[in-house]
Amino acid sequence: MTQAFDFVILGGGMGGYIAAIRAAQLGKTVAVVEREKLGGTCLHRGCIPSKALLRSAELYATMLESEKFGIETASVQLNFSKVQTRKLAIVEQMYKGVQYLMNKHKINVVYGNGRIIGPSIFSPRSGSISVEQSDGEIVTLVADKLIIATGSRPKKLAGLDTDGSYILNSDDALQLEELPESMIIVGGGVIGMEWASMLNDFGVKVTVVEYAQRLLPTEDADVSKEMERLLKKRGVQIWTEAAIAVDTVNVAASKVQLDFDRKGERKQLQADKILVCVGRQANIEGIGLENTDIKLTGGVIRVNEHLQTAEAHIYAIGDCIGGLQLAHVAGHEGIAAVEHASGQTPHRHEAHQVPRCIYTRPEAASIGWTETQAIGLGHEVKIGKFPYSVLGKALVHGEQDGFVKVIADKQTNDILGVHMIGAHVTDYISEAALAQLLNATAWEVGQTIHPHPTLSEALGEAMLAVDGLAINM
Repeated sequence: MTQAFDFVILGGGMGGYIAAIRAAQLGKTVAVVEREKLGGTCLHRGCIPSKALLRSAELYATMLESEKFGIETASVQLNFSKVQTRKLAIVEQMYKGVQYLMNKHKINVVYGNGRIIGPSIFSPRSGSISVEQSDGEIVTLVADKLIIATGSRPKKLAGLDTDGSYILNSDDALQLEELPESMIIVGGGVIGMEWASMLNDFGVKVTVVEYAQRLLPTEDADVSKEMERLLKKRGVQIWTEAAIAVDTVNVAASKVQLDFDRKGERKQLQADKILVCVGRQANIEGIGLENTDIKLTGGVIRVNEHLQTAEAHIYAIGDCIGGLQLAHVAGHEGIAAVEHASGQTPHRHEAHQVPRCIYTRPEAASIGWTETQAIGLGHEVKIGKFPYSVLGKALVHGEQDGFVKVIADKQTNDILGVHMIGAHVTDYISEAALAQLLNATAWEVGQTIHPHPTLSEALGEAMLAVDGLAINM
């Protein structure tokens, strides 16, 4: 069977289904090819299930400290099976929502393994998709415009192969039926930190091993330092500048042993399980790229500023093109690709203008350049910093750790970067994102009335602090 569409989208994750909806809004005929479930990694193996678990962990930790809020409880017990049940219910509810949106916009969803095919009798150029469905039937989708949105999967660490039992990746960890007593987390990036925070709140003994000099090496150094301090305060053991000796990993007596070298000294760790969190790699195998002129760079699909591949009618978005592998980035790129392919001029954000969020306890969020990056780019900077410890709403929440840091240019007063760590900072980083989009100065944001008492006051005060004008510090 052969069908023709204005847009065919290979991959029904967040980038893919958002692109499909935007194309449908523009009156285009659209088909989405998905080999598993609509929603992709974010909905089924990433953002949503992990945040559901993080919320349960946060609530459990808070209830264990309920006496400081004047609430006395005889006992607090964790039923991890019910935690997982709640997670699945949230995922299922959102999955139904995505399916509803596909129906609402009359988007054709074709399930199966899709491969790009070369020129044929149906199309004089590559870019059509051959889909092998579960019943063995082959469907050919002829695309005027093709968008590749195949996403990514957990990256492997050579010599440390995951087995789903003792050595896990983040996909495996989401399926745990019961919590281990101890866990070694390899990798101190965003995913590793979220799992470290979550498991610690659930009562698991956590050890983090990171090769770089500090946790969260891509974030501002002050945020990294505070994150490490707060996790250590909670009992998380952290080893940075640690090179894992993968050949020493072994399982003995239902425990996993792992050696690492740090500053010339060999150390050994032991735990019930190891969780490997060393990033993600693009899903680009088996999708027929060899039938096109599409180029790869560093294991990802190479695109131009308009998200076009080497074949102008084929676009690629999301994790499969590298860069910031974030769900909201994939969604924005999906819209941009559709609009450009439809003759419009979409707005594209530079990578440093994308808000980045870390859902630990406390949360971290940032946008723009770090202090080191800004100075490296030749900016003479001025910095404003405001602590959570004097913020009324933070004290009310019982979460007074953290700060907001604003980096501005001394000459132009432009906001170069905003870096936060503290309760619920992911909920108001968007104000900083809007400020950067509108090219606002720190003074202008500081003049905005921030309601009291709110956590967002910290951002307003930090903006004023850039010029020494903070009121409550």
